[in-house]
Amino acid sequence: MSQQQSVPAETLKAILDAFNAHDLDAIMQFFADDCTLDMPRGPDPWGQRFVGKTAVREGLATRFKGLPDVHYSDDRHWTSGNMAFSEWLLTGTTPDGVPVRVRGCDHYEFRDWKVVRKDAYWKIVEKPR
Repeated sequence: MSQQQSVPAETLKAILDAFNAHDLDAIMQFFADDCTLDMPRGPDPWGQRFVGKTAVREGLATRFKGLPDVHYSDDRHWTSGNMAFSEWLLTGTTPDGVPVRVRGCDHYEFRDWKVVRKDAYWKIVEKPR
């Protein structure tokens, strides 16, 4: 693991801004070629894992397809060395018209100022019975 100073919180805000713009090219500029992405849903305890920049881009594209109007707000960001965290409120609507509103966070690892690992977590929202 490379030793580096903390990634600025402004970098995390810029990543979130690229997500809110639904700009995959801008998002992927922050990622290393050998990056990984763990999505909150999937068949394994870590969700669904995408490995490599091409696969990560494809995985992120599914977010925009599944929630075409996805938006992240109420965000907070903090860093320590090569580790960083973003907290946010995700809102959006599925193609079937189902609204989604959920708190979540991203755990990032950086190497040479590029994201090498993004691990996303969402709260599980249950409707009252």
